Amino acid sequence: MKKFRIGLTGLILTAAVLAGCGAKGGNDKVIKIGASPTPHAEILEIVKAELAEEGYTLEVIEYNDYVLPNTALQDGEIDANYFQHLPYLENFNAENGTDLVSAANVHFEPFGIYPGRTASLDQLTEGAKIAVPNDTTNEARALLLLEAEGLITLKEGAGITATIVDIVENPLNLEIVELEAAQIPRVLPDVDVAAINGNYAQEAGYTLADAIAVESAQSLAAQTYGNIIAVRAGEENSEKTKALVDAILSDEVEDYIEATYAGAVVPVF
Repeated sequence: MKKFRIGLTGLILTAAVLAGCGAKGGNDKVIKIGASPTPHAEILEIVKAELAEEGYTLEVIEYNDYVLPNTALQDGEIDANYFQHLPYLENFNAENGTDLVSAANVHFEPFGIYPGRTASLDQLTEGAKIAVPNDTTNEARALLLLEAEGLITLKEGAGITATIVDIVENPLNLEIVELEAAQIPRVLPDVDVAAINGNYAQEAGYTLADAIAVESAQSLAAQTYGNIIAVRAGEENSEKTKALVDAILSDEVEDYIEATYAGAVVPVF
């Protein structure tokens, strides 16, 4: 009886270990991907049928924050995620000791300049007030867009780390007002124009058609802040990753994005 109990215990432990491995590693024909609900999860719905033809089942797990999709990926709970741009991922790796990489650049959500007291950029006058986000990433995007529109000139090489101290030419002596990004739509009546993140503009009821200037799909920001498919380092060329990336970087997805989001989401592949 004692030997039987030991043998039974061993079988139970073996089964538990195997079950645990199956839960974490997952089926080789099931691709689990974490995504923000909009537009990422919506875009992923388009590729399910194509992946099914390749023998894969795509499971989309939606997240409403920017931390859990990366920790779940690092821990092996999912195979990939789609919600972030590369600078955010690199910062996350540095702060959390994770080892996640980009497998593909899919789309970007254009940053826009919206009218407040002044209806267009060519109507801006001496000392006009322009609101920009005060966080490093988004302030640089705003300043690069202002430079692209000919309003300012930045120090050579400032690029995606530009701040207002990098402005070397400001012909109209524009007053750059730095504010927390989420607050900017609320101050539009008090400034001449404002640079607003796409998600905050949408939350405030603005569409990209309301913007008087928008980041170009060929801009440094578009290439830098494109939303990526992230995977664990070393799995960039796995069969699952290749199947997923091929399905997403397709004409069908490009057509869907262009037809659905009216320029608020722009494919970069």
